[in-house]
Amino acid sequence: MILELENLVKVYGDTRALDRLDLAVPEGCLYAFLGPNGAGKTTTIRIVNGLTRPTSGQARIAGSDILRDRPELRRLCGLAGQSNNLDGELTVRENLEFHGRLFSMPAALRRERSALLLDYVELADRADSRVKTLSGGMKRRLMIARALLHQPRILFLDEPTAGLDPAIRRRIWNLIKKVRQDGITVFLTTHYIEEAEFLSDRVGFLDRGRLVREGTPEDLISQVGLWAVDRVGETDLETAYFPNRDEANRHIAASDAAFTVRRVNLEDAFLALTGRRVG
Repeated sequence: MILELENLVKVYGDTRALDRLDLAVPEGCLYAFLGPNGAGKTTTIRIVNGLTRPTSGQARIAGSDILRDRPELRRLCGLAGQSNNLDGELTVRENLEFHGRLFSMPAALRRERSALLLDYVELADRADSRVKTLSGGMKRRLMIARALLHQPRILFLDEPTAGLDPAIRRRIWNLIKKVRQDGITVFLTTHYIEEAEFLSDRVGFLDRGRLVREGTPEDLISQVGLWAVDRVGETDLETAYFPNRDEANRHIAASDAAFTVRRVNLEDAFLALTGRRVG
């Protein structure tokens, strides 16, 4: 396992952000951490990347303790967080150069990796542009390139498409798929259901700081059913789940109400298995 968390607890005042969190991520996996705002997704990433100390518990990357071996482990991790922390006054190339210097990368390797990654994220033509002139989607792609510059074994992406329009979001998804295909472990936090369902090998449902369910998207969906029947009730949308289309049709035929039939998705699974919505 590339990432292992055991009984991880983080308390902020009266708030228990993480509550005995246990998690194991296989190397080479694209793991999506799915949960509503405030579930503990960002706290987990901050702890693993040494930005916040846990209250108690253990966290290991490649078998090494993240607190005891922090200097060595920094090189194994790449992080693109929620907030844009690029230097807007520097150029695209200069932002990568600065990051490479922080990791004591030789000059020749910095130049080689920067050129490679700017092609990779389709920003080679903006290498000499100041970052403040880039669009939001370009900045997100640059943050991912910067996180990959020092050749980490695991890439942490915290809400990488938050606030982006659907077309740009799809472009970021394609980039994340490329990273995964290159053999890098990707740990993704998101509250976009379709993002987790499309990208991930495995999904963890996080609720109130605890991992409540885990599995492949297909496994989690199959625990609920394959077909959903929606009916608008007096106060809310009422949904029933069925293992096959025939049973769904029989349910509809037995009632005079208006129904909608559709395939079950990961949001249905999260709601059914946790009792809460993701958004």
